[in-house]
Amino acid sequence: MTENSRVERLAKDEIRIDLEGLDQFALLGFNDTNLALLQDRYSGTMTVRGGAMLMKGAPADTEALCGVVIRLIELLQRDKVLDRVTVSYALEQAEIVGDQRTGGTDPNEAPLFYAAGDRTAIRPRTDGQDDYIAAIKTHDVVFAIGPAGTGKTYLAVVMAMDYLRRGLVERVILVRPAVEAGEQLGFLPGDLQEKIDPYLRPLYDALSDTIGASKIQRFMASGVIEAAPLAYMRGRTLNHAFVILDEAQNTTIGQMKMFLTRMGRQCKSVITGDVTQIDLDVGRGSGLVGAQEILKHTEGVAFVELKERDVVRHPMVRRIIAAFAEAEAKAAADEQGEKES
Repeated sequence: MTENSRVERLAKDEIRIDLEGLDQFALLGFNDTNLALLQDRYSGTMTVRGGAMLMKGAPADTEALCGVVIRLIELLQRDKVLDRVTVSYALEQAEIVGDQRTGGTDPNEAPLFYAAGDRTAIRPRTDGQDDYIAAIKTHDVVFAIGPAGTGKTYLAVVMAMDYLRRGLVERVILVRPAVEAGEQLGFLPGDLQEKIDPYLRPLYDALSDTIGASKIQRFMASGVIEAAPLAYMRGRTLNHAFVILDEAQNTTIGQMKMFLTRMGRQCKSVITGDVTQIDLDVGRGSGLVGAQEILKHTEGVAFVELKERDVVRHPMVRRIIAAFAEAEAKAAADEQGEKES
């Protein structure tokens, strides 16, 4: 049974959820669009009367949907906008089998950061993201490996800005290998910064969400935030810095070693990547894959593996990732079968 003061079990197949004090318009959506999304996934009936929601149907389904509604209420109380994507994500999370916790950080716990603009509280949203944040807090070198949409880059930037805000580091350094994803873009005009900007755009996007676009230029002009291609890291010693290497699957083993040995005093390094999206030429081993084997027993180094269930973008992203993984597994099996025959 979902333990919450708002929940009352009226019968084996019926649950009442108290909505007193909540903005029902925000919870149910314009023209009850959120309610319709919930109803579409529920075999029973849902009605909202006065200050309560009544659900009646198969006990297991009713219990699961009750958990989703309570999760949405918690998000609403944290000033989260309950749009179609958020509701769909909550429903998808509830479908994970087993007694695994999927709600992320306790809503009563202090947020990691308050984003610029609307001052939205940023918190991890899944167990995997919880583990990722804990690893950053307790290790000097953290590898975050997982598919697109799991918050690898975004949470690394959030933690970097939090460390900067609290004076734990003096600068934030954003690094990315200048490897193109299957397309040859040719010569890029402009100075060094203009040439590397396209490769660093995902990091800038995360920064913009976190501290606002206006502060980025000011921080970069003063050297508090630095963005550089991986090739320009050789020979440097990075002291009092929070360093993020993004798209690390596109580094070679030599480049990975070079990057990791730049660490100086009071330096924290976070390396992110997706080993299913390697854009290196055939025959060039990925530094991220190599590091998993070489450093797996090294003290002070943490590896966090994020899964499909940690995807927090549009719910379609998780389905797309699963479909591609299934197709790749089938292709590998077919290839193995041809070799054996």
